[in-house]
Amino acid sequence: MNYRHAFHAGNFADVLKHAVMALALRRLTAKPKPMRVIDTHAGIGSYRLDAPEAERTGEWKHGIGRLLGEDAPSLPPGVDALLAPYLDIVRAANAPGQLLAYPGSPAIALALLRPDDRLVATELHPEDVGQLRRSLRGDRRAKVLALDGWQALRALLPPKERRGLVLVDPPFEESGELRRLRDGLVDGLRRFATGTFMLWLPIKDQHQIAGFERALRELQLDKLLWAEVRVAPISPVGPLTACALAIVNPPFGLAEDLAELLPFLAERLATESGSGSWHVRYL
Repeated sequence: MNYRHAFHAGNFADVLKHAVMALALRRLTAKPKPMRVIDTHAGIGSYRLDAPEAERTGEWKHGIGRLLGEDAPSLPPGVDALLAPYLDIVRAANAPGQLLAYPGSPAIALALLRPDDRLVATELHPEDVGQLRRSLRGDRRAKVLALDGWQALRALLPPKERRGLVLVDPPFEESGELRRLRDGLVDGLRRFATGTFMLWLPIKDQHQIAGFERALRELQLDKLLWAEVRVAPISPVGPLTACALAIVNPPFGLAEDLAELLPFLAERLATESGSGSWHVRYL
């Protein structure tokens, strides 16, 4: 699949990924020791929802637009509290009453990190890494590296803080990305066994995903959480309608948070009434 992110910023997959990341960071930063976030495929840092790319697909209207758009219904109280760490950051990126900008994962991470925490964001695309540097300029907690994300898992681990979250969100533009995702996780855990690893993946071919799940189970990890949302039936040739996060060493309480949040997201973001589904389970 071709996943140049400017076309897809703020879609249902971003909502899942960024809402879960925000919840994980809120729990990780509750402990006093400093931590580090490593974003291996960081993109450009922020996106315009009125840009030609986003307007061409309109995917954000069925993602973040369903939560913060002008006609979006109010959120249930419990869900509102779970989404607050994420949605407050999106609101802060926009003028009151507007939804024209969408922060990427590096911006969301920085908004939740404390003064002694650090972010390392890596991006290989020359134009994108330049935009990312401009987006994060001036924040001493952030470092941007022009580096392949898979190499980053070798070069940047373990972090000196020995605490942190590693987000691996490849573009899935080449074949074999699921294998590389599994191998990258193994390599990363060899260097940083106690880290929280969050792997994002699209679901287009259920046979491939089942094979990926088996490959993860074969690792026999003690704590591996699978969180999945589908907004419509899966089609190998149609638009993306399902995605998942595989989370290794999830912070305590995250599974319970997701068991409350994901049913709401599956219902609110579904393309048609009743077409959404979700599940959270340990592999």
